[in-house]
Amino acid sequence: MTGPRCRRIVTRLIVASGTAAAVWPVAALPYALAAQTPEQRYTDWARPDFRPQEYEYRRGRILDGLRATGGGLLLTPSSDGTTHGGTFRQLEDFWYLTGLEVPSSMLVLDADQGLSILFMPPRDPRFDNPGRPNDFPGRPLLEDYQLRSIAGIDRYRDIAELDAFVRDRLAEGSALRVNAGAAGPIPELVVPLIGTLDATDALIHRLQTDYPGAEIRNAFETVARLRMIKTPAEILRMRAAADATMAGIRAAAGRIRAGVDERTLQGEFERTCRTFGSQSIPFTPIVKSGPNSLWPWRILAAHYDRRNRGLRDGDLVILDVGCEVNGYVSDIGRTFPVDGTFTDVQREKLTVSTSAAEAIIAAVRPGVTLRELTAVAYAAIPDHEEPFMQTPSFFGHHIGLSAGDPALLDEPLAPGMIFTIEPWYYNHEIGVSVFVEEVVLVTEGGVEVLTSALPREPEELERMVR
Repeated sequence: MTGPRCRRIVTRLIVASGTAAAVWPVAALPYALAAQTPEQRYTDWARPDFRPQEYEYRRGRILDGLRATGGGLLLTPSSDGTTHGGTFRQLEDFWYLTGLEVPSSMLVLDADQGLSILFMPPRDPRFDNPGRPNDFPGRPLLEDYQLRSIAGIDRYRDIAELDAFVRDRLAEGSALRVNAGAAGPIPELVVPLIGTLDATDALIHRLQTDYPGAEIRNAFETVARLRMIKTPAEILRMRAAADATMAGIRAAAGRIRAGVDERTLQGEFERTCRTFGSQSIPFTPIVKSGPNSLWPWRILAAHYDRRNRGLRDGDLVILDVGCEVNGYVSDIGRTFPVDGTFTDVQREKLTVSTSAAEAIIAAVRPGVTLRELTAVAYAAIPDHEEPFMQTPSFFGHHIGLSAGDPALLDEPLAPGMIFTIEPWYYNHEIGVSVFVEEVVLVTEGGVEVLTSALPREPEELERMVR
């Protein structure tokens, strides 16, 4: 027996013993005798972000794509739920196809039988701790029928049954499918001597180890074709993320002046994003000034305290930043003069970036490919400046659930696609680095710049600082 009634009975028994030394105040009762808090249910706190019909549509489209490319079983893992203090964020494909924040689970889309099957643990391990039952109330998963009712999956099974299920289906001739994160054949993976495998690589390695000889195919292109096109509900969330990011950049620009350090600008940006409803920052904000602006973030992040330079007059400061709102992200960039005025050279080089961006934006329309946009970009860049541009790609990337959403460079653009345009310019010879990054939405008639409210012209950027 647990709960308040048990506590009252135990207290009466102690008092009835007549031994004062044995009388415990209720507050000092042994922990195991304290009232047990009621179990928490998934639906007490969480609901999918979209209507069940949207997730059903997504799963159906993936099943269609799998059948068109040979069928098989697509295995999509959830996060293991482990956290070191950060807020849980589900793995993208699992979240995209289920809307559920359950841990240690596997969604199987069975194209051969036209079914979705969710393998889950019976209970959420994060909510159980035998040593602290009052603080860890427990949470059922597999037998939570409210959870099942909002998920809309065809079938539910214990995660412990996954291995037998896969072996049975392999014996029937089914292939295994995994989204490997990039196009091409599934690689042969080994556990590195130093470092770890990410969730996708760990799954591939485990499948190769547990089922030697099984056919494992890459489902990246099937998943990418669907995730590249955002639904109206997704677009609304991405507009909100863009608005929050633009507000954060404006706030940070207002703090730019000599003597302020890069981390202060980062803090101002993040604070403003939070006030606009951002639950998370999707990547560490890239704020770099003066000589720091000439180096990619991987170089700057290689040292513990390298990303906190103090701003000086005459410097340029670059913000390459994003916010996440309701799971969807933005990624926007601008270049500012610390003293409020670009030099003639700085202005000239910034125009190289903005002119390239404007040429690419003007060419965006349904039917064009990202590779074709690359040619447009290089046509707009003076020949003598091309060696200083950052990349031979189309100067951008798809965004959505992450700042690196899956994309196919040769897939014709279609309404609903959202990606960035960011012509970076790094000139170490003269010590100038500049860039502008816009977020664009492909529409039926061409393109909409979701970040058009944030100026990109040099004079407007100067005014934002002043």
